[in-house]
Amino acid sequence: MKVLVTGASGFVGSRLAPALAEAGHEVRAMTRKPERYTGAGTAVRGDVSEPDSLRAALDGTDAAYYLIHSLDTVDFERQDAAHARAFALAAKDTGVGRIVYLGGLGDDADDLSAHLRSRRLVEHLLGSTGVPVTVLRAGIVVGHGGISWEITRQLVEHLPAMVTPRWAATRTQPIAIADVVRYLLGVLEPAEAEGRTFDIGGTEQLAYVDMLRRLARLEGRSPLIVPVPLLSPRLSSYWLSLITDVDVTTGRTLIDSMANEVVVRDDSIRKVVPFEPMDYDTAALEALGERARERRAA
Repeated sequence: MKVLVTGASGFVGSRLAPALAEAGHEVRAMTRKPERYTGAGTAVRGDVSEPDSLRAALDGTDAAYYLIHSLDTVDFERQDAAHARAFALAAKDTGVGRIVYLGGLGDDADDLSAHLRSRRLVEHLLGSTGVPVTVLRAGIVVGHGGISWEITRQLVEHLPAMVTPRWAATRTQPIAIADVVRYLLGVLEPAEAEGRTFDIGGTEQLAYVDMLRRLARLEGRSPLIVPVPLLSPRLSSYWLSLITDVDVTTGRTLIDSMANEVVVRDDSIRKVVPFEPMDYDTAALEALGERARERRAA
């Protein structure tokens, strides 16, 4: 199958492209600068802000993975919507048979954050032209280089003591990046996955503060963690930007989303792509190991 991977140089795409190639698919890796691409597949130029480039990248493909979203701009909702519309139209015009999108968990009955509302809108817009869309909704993805994971790791490693705002008590269902890739690969071809939305997660539902404590224990650390319910999202984002390498805008966007519980409500994906996901400790150790290997090779 000829498959286009958007965001092929990113956190998820850089892992998905080689998995697709290993499974025997012909991979097109969409990037704005193909001359710099060194990953799996054939690099093709494409930019979601340039519709004509999308048609050229998608032409002749059977399916496409949409792994693009904005976090570091104030008007990310408008940008994400415009980009999804352009991609959906290009997919229809070029006869793409299926789009697979990685979105975000969250109960639609909740007052969703702007970030999660944007993810829902992108789901709708990708399917608005009639191309079947398979959606996988995930919470925190645990893996070296992932923004949410890096926030967790850097907080634990940089602070002997930390205050945790109210959002730290919110439950999530972290999932290993390797398991995300297995699900993304697994829904590409089955007929029963076409046009459906699936929740994906690891084996445990944890509060953010529990994730911090579990990671600290794995690393042999004992930080003092003190809940401070009145610490606002804005102050929290400035705090993150001082302690981690995440910018204020991205931090604020993520923190706003942490007010929403993001856990798996429907595990029907396990029937379509049957395997046992990793628990949190195993996923965290995998992420730490990958980071260590990368640092040794540098």
